[in-house]
Amino acid sequence: MHKMRSLMVVAAVCWSTETAVSVYASDATTPPAPAPVTQVKPQTLCPVMGNPIDKNFFVDSDGKRIYVCCGMCLSTVKKNPAQFVKQLEAEGITLDKATPAKP
Repeated sequence: MHKMRSLMVVAAVCWSTETAVSVYASDATTPPAPAPVTQVKPQTLCPVMGNPIDKNFFVDSDGKRIYVCCGMCLSTVKKNPAQFVKQLEAEGITLDKATPAKP
């Protein structure tokens, strides 16, 4: 019985100390949290084969450039580039901007 009372006293002291600390901490002026940093993850792998990209092979779609590893993958991406843009962006990859064609 005496041990139970001691445990209850210890628990009450811990709880009240924790509550006082949290109240004190919430009253303190804290600087605003920094804005989240957008990480740029460049494309390094072909979305078709998974091989390293060759920047000589690419498809531009809606202002975005999709790099592939070879000519075979180039023809695959040309069939449905929007699908590959969606896939790469879902993986967190930041696609390069397509450069406008020169007249």
